[in-house]
Amino acid sequence: MTKLREFKDIYELAAQKGKKLYELCQEYEAQNLEISVAQVREKVKTNLDAMKEAIRNGLTSKEMSMSGLCGDDCAKLLEKYKNDGSRLFSKTYQNVLLYALATVEQNLRMGKIVACPTAGSCGIVPAVIIAVSEAKETDEEAQINALITAGLVGKIVSNKLALAGAVAGCQSECGVAAAMAAAALVEIYEGDNEQILNAAALCLKNVMGLVCDPVAGLVEVPCVKRNAFLAIYAVTGAELAMAGIKSVIPIDEIVDAMVQVGEMMSPKLKESAEAGLATTKTGLQITEELTAKWNRNSGE
Repeated sequence: MTKLREFKDIYELAAQKGKKLYELCQEYEAQNLEISVAQVREKVKTNLDAMKEAIRNGLTSKEMSMSGLCGDDCAKLLEKYKNDGSRLFSKTYQNVLLYALATVEQNLRMGKIVACPTAGSCGIVPAVIIAVSEAKETDEEAQINALITAGLVGKIVSNKLALAGAVAGCQSECGVAAAMAAAALVEIYEGDNEQILNAAALCLKNVMGLVCDPVAGLVEVPCVKRNAFLAIYAVTGAELAMAGIKSVIPIDEIVDAMVQVGEMMSPKLKESAEAGLATTKTGLQITEELTAKWNRNSGE
């Protein structure tokens, strides 16, 4: 993958070889790691299994984070669906939301998750791949294909854009995760390479500028709920792309624009908790209360 720095490069090479993006990706990974394609896929399966484990554990836990701010949102939503169902959304949609919350709340509990691309955005890719695969009864091999596709999108974006809220805001965390999930979803439905890249492009350009403004500097508020919202956002990107809707701006140019926006973004909006939600009246009050609590505990 080292020589393929832009999406246009891998798209053109895949077209020349008559391969899907995931096929090209796994071949390059095998070459770079000096292992077989089968071994690459086994590594991906390990991550897929960890994602499923995080969802299972998250669905059965109400344990709060150390701050007490988050940890029971998944349980609340699950209880709502059990008692009342949803008047608006399908079972698959419900599971996307549940699985996103379940995963990211496991991260808050220091449970095992897969950073995809980061811990703060860990719920988006698993929620989309696994919820849709369950509904569609997608076999494991196809799920691995989808996860490889997601990883490829994250890898190519990361060649230009640092995947860290402290560098470029949440556009580079939850935003990139949504693009990864959208691409994976198109692969699950056996869309073509152009549709895969358009799904990712549509997500990226419409989340550009998303700031990272965590209350009290914790990856909790607004991060947990943002995972649920961006997971559905990914589904929208995939749905549009599979309908033949294309991004007018090519994906490589979108990434360039995201880099530009990230450089222009104030440091106060890059995970520093110095602006945005972190400095609202309530955000500051929470910060003050938690700081006092931690100081008391450290003095014991």
